[in-house]
Amino acid sequence: RAAAAIAAGCAPGSPRGRRGLTMAKSKFEYVRDFEADDSVLPNCWIVVRLDGRNFHRFSEQHEFKKPNDDRALHLMTKCAQTVMQELEDIAIAYGQSDEYSFVFKKKSRWFKRRASKFMTHVVSQFSSSYVFYWKDYFKDQQLLYPPGFDGRIVLYPSNQNLKDYLSWRQADCHINNLYNTVFWMLVQRGGLTPVQAQERLRGTLAGDKNEILFSEFNINYNNEPLMYRKGTVLIWQKVNEVITKKIKLPKEEEEKEVEVTRTKTKVVPLHCDIIGDQFWEEYPEILAEDS
Repeated sequence: RAAAAIAAGCAPGSPRGRRGLTMAKSKFEYVRDFEADDSVLPNCWIVVRLDGRNFHRFSEQHEFKKPNDDRALHLMTKCAQTVMQELEDIAIAYGQSDEYSFVFKKKSRWFKRRASKFMTHVVSQFSSSYVFYWKDYFKDQQLLYPPGFDGRIVLYPSNQNLKDYLSWRQADCHINNLYNTVFWMLVQRGGLTPVQAQERLRGTLAGDKNEILFSEFNINYNNEPLMYRKGTVLIWQKVNEVITKKIKLPKEEEEKEVEVTRTKTKVVPLHCDIIGDQFWEEYPEILAEDS
């Protein structure tokens, strides 16, 4: 804390340098009364949904592959994992395309449940991670300008409300991906212009789109990667890791390398259905009352 205070230009012992302690009194302190109390309701799931700003333009200028770019999807997931690792009160996250939803535990007391803290921490951590990890996924594509993300907060009082919210986002993923898959097949392989493809798909149902894919392009939509069709779910899981350690055995002068297995809790990505009951029965700890 002293180092942080010095970095901020504060003396370690100064009131400003002692974080969490009473601030020094001055005639200007009355301005704090203008701060609004934005604490959210207790005993509710707190969902922070993050969306890319003008990502249609961003994806075009950075030459994203259509209809899905694995590099972009994996980068989004990497950023979401970073957010969860920094903010451990997140119970589950769900992402698709240029959006991610982060679900904070019902009983979280993080930053006194202040909405502004939840939203700004998630958005800033995610945005900075996107720029930081860009080169790991887009090795040959220079980042032309900083991406933008916005966020919103919604409270869900019951477990069923939360499950329905996540089901809504996954259903949205399916609807959008089916449309985009057909649209880009009509453009890339069917020779239509974007306007012609849009007209071709106007008023079509899911069955019609599946038929176009199968009859004209020999594509069974059900065989498309689950990441495209279902999006990405992030949960905490205990994972066994094998590491190599150097130890010195009794009566031996030199150290010896041995493999050691240790259990670590990590953020794990899944590509699966979360609309049905099977997922929630398999991972009951996500909705547990004492989570």
